[in-house]
Amino acid sequence: MEEEKEAPQPIIEQVKEYIDTQVELVKLEAIEQGAKFLSGLIVDLAIAVCFIVAFLFISVALALLLSNFMHSYWAGFGTMAGVYIIIGWVLMKRKDKMRPSLANTLIKNFFK
Repeated sequence: MEEEKEAPQPIIEQVKEYIDTQVELVKLEAIEQGAKFLSGLIVDLAIAVCFIVAFLFISVALALLLSNFMHSYWAGFGTMAGVYIIIGWVLMKRKDKMRPSLANTLIKNFFK
């Protein structure tokens, strides 16, 4: 009994299979990168929302505390508003210096 040996595939068919496999691999890697980025973005947004809500409540509590010390609601809340105006002004003046580092961080997170 002689075993029938399978004839080797022509090189062109092997190259086509290789290219198809590589294309499929690139597609799967792109899907994986997109899924990682999107899941990271969703988690980061959820964390940001939690911190924003906590920051809001801390701000109101601090404004009420200042109002108690100053014996005036408008003075306590006005002081807090002034503090946030100063912080916003400082951030606005430094935004050109902050943009490159923020962009680099986003790019690093995308290619993780």
